[in-house]
Amino acid sequence: MAKVLLSGNEAIARGAYEAGVKVASAYPGTPSTEIFENLPLYKDVLYSEWAPNEKVATEVAYGASIGGVRSLTAMKHVGVNVAADPIFTAAYNGVTGGFVIVSADDPSMHSSQNEQDNRHYAKSAKMAMVEPSDSQECKDFLIAAYEISEKFDTPVLFRTTTRVAHSKSLVELGERTEAAVPEYKRNVRKFVCTPANAYQNHPKVEENLKALEAWACTSPLNRMEIRDTKVGVISASIAYQYAKEVFPEDTSFLKLGITNPLPMDLIREFAAKVEKLYVIEELDPFMEDQIKAAGISCTGKELTGLMYEMNPERLREQIFGEKPAVTDVGVAAVSRPPVLCPGCPHRGFFYTMGRHKDFVVAGDIGCYTLGAAPPLSALDSVVCMGGGFSVAMGLAKAFQVTGRTDKKVFGVLGDSTFFHSGITGAVEIMYNQGNVIPVVLDNHITGMTGHQDNPGSGYTLQGEIAASLKVEEVLKGCGFENVIIVDPQDLKAMEQAVQDALKSEVPAAIISRRPCLLIKRMKHDIGMCKVDTDKCIGCKKCLTVGCPAISVNDRKAKIDPNQCVGCTVCAQVCPMKAIEKEA
Repeated sequence: MAKVLLSGNEAIARGAYEAGVKVASAYPGTPSTEIFENLPLYKDVLYSEWAPNEKVATEVAYGASIGGVRSLTAMKHVGVNVAADPIFTAAYNGVTGGFVIVSADDPSMHSSQNEQDNRHYAKSAKMAMVEPSDSQECKDFLIAAYEISEKFDTPVLFRTTTRVAHSKSLVELGERTEAAVPEYKRNVRKFVCTPANAYQNHPKVEENLKALEAWACTSPLNRMEIRDTKVGVISASIAYQYAKEVFPEDTSFLKLGITNPLPMDLIREFAAKVEKLYVIEELDPFMEDQIKAAGISCTGKELTGLMYEMNPERLREQIFGEKPAVTDVGVAAVSRPPVLCPGCPHRGFFYTMGRHKDFVVAGDIGCYTLGAAPPLSALDSVVCMGGGFSVAMGLAKAFQVTGRTDKKVFGVLGDSTFFHSGITGAVEIMYNQGNVIPVVLDNHITGMTGHQDNPGSGYTLQGEIAASLKVEEVLKGCGFENVIIVDPQDLKAMEQAVQDALKSEVPAAIISRRPCLLIKRMKHDIGMCKVDTDKCIGCKKCLTVGCPAISVNDRKAKIDPNQCVGCTVCAQVCPMKAIEKEA
């Protein structure tokens, strides 16, 4: 078969195709997103979708497994927190068709709010875990994961990391193998998770784990690479690749692909063959702690630490004390903090909010998180997806019970996040009479993860036209009688919308609505603004909108024509009317 260059995520999508997967559901989240962006390539034989959130996606995929077909769900590591409820129960119930859950972890938090180590989920939920270390293994191990799932009646946590997901390497393609689909038969004892049934399922789970551990000791997914016997390394995932690069060529390795349950007899056998044993793994001492608990002496985290992703230079310094050579090029790196794109519809909203020092704004996960950065500086908190409304509720109640009535509280999230987990927060505000103005920043797309469709965009993952849910109708259904819709790039209208919401005698909400300029299927009114240098007095007021297209040179504002899209937000804040949109 042909060999092609694929990222780990592309290879996982290919593996799903070759494994005979029929149903796949996910919510986008870096570094997992590209898996599902590639699944529509196989839509003739594989149904794939974006679900409203990770919990729903997991339940859809698990339902397909109960229905007898191989199924897949995927998410970034914090998404597993959202999906944990059905995952833990699925581990007790077991499967019919193979069921795989991809957890794409993000060491060093390149695009995440924490760097939790999701290997603990597999151990805590008592399910199998498989970890690939390159793109070929992403494809091959995913196919093997379905075999493990069906053989041992368990969901499989398929854990990757940012570097595995996004690095590219050669992959040998194979053919699709259609898995047998049994006739559907109701099985209340297995799949109805009443306490009595769960009580009887737990012993089965423990037995399956023991059988899986014994099988893992002979599985080709785990392999010894015996060379010299002085030094041995146990590793998995991308850490294995780093260790291979750093340790001498005569080092022996035990490379693990199945990491829960750990194949402890195989580990003992390997440890007996070497004089000095290292365990090299990113983040927590997940393997190391279990190996030491089994009475096997090893060295690991006392050298490599508990934080941030590894790389060869860092690992070489930690293990061998060799500092990387640094070349002084004589030029300081330019600071490039992340900012909202030129013309971003969120800019006008955050500029408006930042002008009011009595406003307390609970933010959320998305492009609009950047509203916290200077010069906009408009957010007080960002916790998790959907937290924009709920955290705002807690802030409002704290101010209420302590008499700080001067604080005006807003909860902010995007349209995709609203459908993900914001609706329940809106219900909370209404039900418990919160003094909160909920705000949905509706840019018609899931922006931060790269423009995936959502229930409000009107399209499915597979490109089909779909029902477009209206945010305003959902908010009205939750009890917000006064839903104010405003174009955030009209700063006067934006300010008026905020004041109208605060003065409303009935529950009010705001929808800041303008599509993201990067949506390709839409036609946008794009132009360019210019500066009249005779009128410009160099007051730098235009810089307060935080647009990367604007700078000040020689005490005069300057607009980069390669970035400006003519949104006119800067023109509206200029006190001298020195900025105008070109005709």
